Amino acid sequence: MSGRPDLTRAEAEERAALLGSPAYEVTLDLTGDRRFRSDTLVRFTATPGASTFIEATTAELHEVVLNGRPLEVATVSDGYRIRLDGLEAENELLVVSTREYTNTGEGLHRFVDPVDGEAYLYTEFAVAEANRVYAVFDQPDLKASVRFTITAPDHWSVLSNAPSPEPHPAASGTAVWAFETGPVISSYIVAIIAGPYASWRSTAASRDGREVPLGLFTRASLAQYAEPDVMFGLVRDGLAFYEAAFGVPYPYGKYDQIFVPEYNWGAMENVGAVTFNEGYLFRSRVSDARREQRAIVVLHELSHMWFGNSVTMRWWNDLWLNESFATWASTLATSQVTEFTDVWATFASDEKTHAAEQDQLPSTHPIVAVIDDIGDVEVNFDAITYDKGASVLKQLVAWVGLDAFQRGVGAYLARNGGGNATLADLLAELEVASGRDLAGWSEAWLETAGVNTMRLEVETDAAGLITGARVRQSAAASHPTLRPHRVAVGSYDDVDGRLERVHRVELDVDGASTDVPELVGRPRPALLLVNDDDLTYAKVRLDEPSFRTARDRLAEIADPVARAVILGSAWDGVRDAELPASDFVRLVVASVGHETQSAARGLALSRLELAAGRYLADHHRDELAEEAADAVWALAELAPEGSDAQLQFAKAFTRLACVPAHADVLGALASGETRLPGLDVDLDLRWEITIARAQLGAADDAEIDAALAADDTAKGRQLAETARAARPDQSSKDAAWRRVATDASLSNDLARAIADGWQRTDDPALLAGSVDDYLGMLEGVWGERSFTMASLIVRRLFPAPVVDAALADRVRTWLDAHPEPAPLHRLVAEQLSELDRALAARECDAADD
Repeated sequence: MSGRPDLTRAEAEERAALLGSPAYEVTLDLTGDRRFRSDTLVRFTATPGASTFIEATTAELHEVVLNGRPLEVATVSDGYRIRLDGLEAENELLVVSTREYTNTGEGLHRFVDPVDGEAYLYTEFAVAEANRVYAVFDQPDLKASVRFTITAPDHWSVLSNAPSPEPHPAASGTAVWAFETGPVISSYIVAIIAGPYASWRSTAASRDGREVPLGLFTRASLAQYAEPDVMFGLVRDGLAFYEAAFGVPYPYGKYDQIFVPEYNWGAMENVGAVTFNEGYLFRSRVSDARREQRAIVVLHELSHMWFGNSVTMRWWNDLWLNESFATWASTLATSQVTEFTDVWATFASDEKTHAAEQDQLPSTHPIVAVIDDIGDVEVNFDAITYDKGASVLKQLVAWVGLDAFQRGVGAYLARNGGGNATLADLLAELEVASGRDLAGWSEAWLETAGVNTMRLEVETDAAGLITGARVRQSAAASHPTLRPHRVAVGSYDDVDGRLERVHRVELDVDGASTDVPELVGRPRPALLLVNDDDLTYAKVRLDEPSFRTARDRLAEIADPVARAVILGSAWDGVRDAELPASDFVRLVVASVGHETQSAARGLALSRLELAAGRYLADHHRDELAEEAADAVWALAELAPEGSDAQLQFAKAFTRLACVPAHADVLGALASGETRLPGLDVDLDLRWEITIARAQLGAADDAEIDAALAADDTAKGRQLAETARAARPDQSSKDAAWRRVATDASLSNDLARAIADGWQRTDDPALLAGSVDDYLGMLEGVWGERSFTMASLIVRRLFPAPVVDAALADRVRTWLDAHPEPAPLHRLVAEQLSELDRALAARECDAADD
């Protein structure tokens, strides 16, 4: 896209066979406000006489010198790659250039804080964006050291993978930071962060006797929200946990955590310099679920220092292994070293559900995906790579045992530390540690796509005793693989007025039918739950008596993981058009007030919002949506004063509000006329109220301007744009759509904020008129914009609230006519698949009457 060629796997393998031992010296001048100077001196070995190329995305290329020979700039570079011919055994390449800052979160992003007018810079080099900043062989298996020398304003902090040196004064208010040579790592986890960041310092003890320096950094205007005790505490506890679990000391010399503005991802595992989305700086009170999520993210990035950074994939087809392992490991660590001991329930209801949703899209792919080029990588940062992979690793742990799994991982890290490895290397160590042959497991789980469905079939006699029981496993026709599973079947029955597990059997399930003889002869309980304890990755269907019990008594089940599996089963049923959405709405409304786990409560409420907005049948959607919102407001009023539940219900009401009376309630809450004791209408809640009232047509310009005046920050300006774009008039909607689609000056976060407001509507007809323009612009956007901005536009300007068969037909026609480029086709096909699901869900809901 934007004319820049994607590196192919074939090119990477050919280059890796020719080159070795690269080492970079990079000199940057970051004193400009639009462009920066970048000089790269790279030394590397090569096959004598060979030819290759080095990536260098430049605004101006001033000089290229190879082994003392000046090259003709105009003939060796296309602005993205520099051709290198006649290589010697030992080579030295000098590239002198001018580069451009970005506002898209790719390469070297530059942001000016409206609060203090100061500039803040950071890099994001995944997947292959380091070449935006310096000349580099930009592939993961050409690991190298980088030594940075950076000129910047003298009041800034400058960070990288190596410890920051003391700056030396330079001319006119600038200074020079001459870093020591950094660790030998892949280019995508190299980092630079620069600006007048506020900072905090601490240390963590490593098992090898070192005190590892810790740093924490935020923009100055956000320093009050940094919570250094929390961030440092998580790292100390996580570091001790991983060192014990892996048997390998922390592999690097420091560990900084930097909150950076306008970040595309949750966080990035740059070696010793992890960057975080500022959304994890809490400006107001947040739910326990949000704090749990931050803990998981912190521990996810920390685990990468071992798995991903010290031992790195050879090519991007093993990206899943990096991310899946970190997702699984961080969930385990969170359950062991934080207050969030029920985090596996979150995993069951969140990660696994997202994985199954992605796995049923037409773009689903095996966990070990075919990655032919960088374009394939960028669209595969998805729920297969993260969540399904982690779910499958959880199944593998159940298959081989946790102790054997950790021993195998430790041996893999010790054997391959500092280098690159493959899935085969890991499986070999796990086979040695566990004694299990994993070739068949790998083929079934990692090399095929699709999610299995499991149901328990039970026969009983006249006395209610079970005479036969079996687990039935099925698969979609498009992905028919039946896999081996380690599962538990739980029996839940009445114990002192509650539903408690009275029996559990764990077994290997393989093939279409597996008998469960341990249930035979036992009384049939009120509820039978297959995949109890959530050991495997599969969709679950309850038998009819068990579903009736779950529908009526879900809140009586004490185990949060069991509740998560049951609610996830119901949600799958809605999305598969097997369970009417109105039944799901009633199930959530009846049970969510009794849910004790914050993450489960939040997920149930978010799914309630989606079901009410997209999956209910036309003839009763408005009525049921209003009833659901009223019920959630009542739950907010009834919730304990100052409780987490009260906060979640109040915030959920702002998303569910759908009639003028709801706007009046929110207005009274904001003004103080209505009060929920213990609930403060703080900065974030006030914005949520303002946006909800804007969506309902109740917040005029003056109300939005007043909210912005109280929070004239970067975040406040974004939220004001969301509110304006949410207003239910055609001119506001059309203007918002055009800005996101056509204004290349918008930063990534500002474009997201406007698009989010455009999507918010109770009248989908306001968005329907954009369809022709949307389909007409797709090819141009994909060809002209960066991946981040193009994919943002493709996903967020699709009129998802318009659940209409005619829209589906028009999109299908476009897809038939545009099979290429494949990543664009995939993103649009995913939107169509969700639209088809919504249409089928509405039909199912209508048929239930």
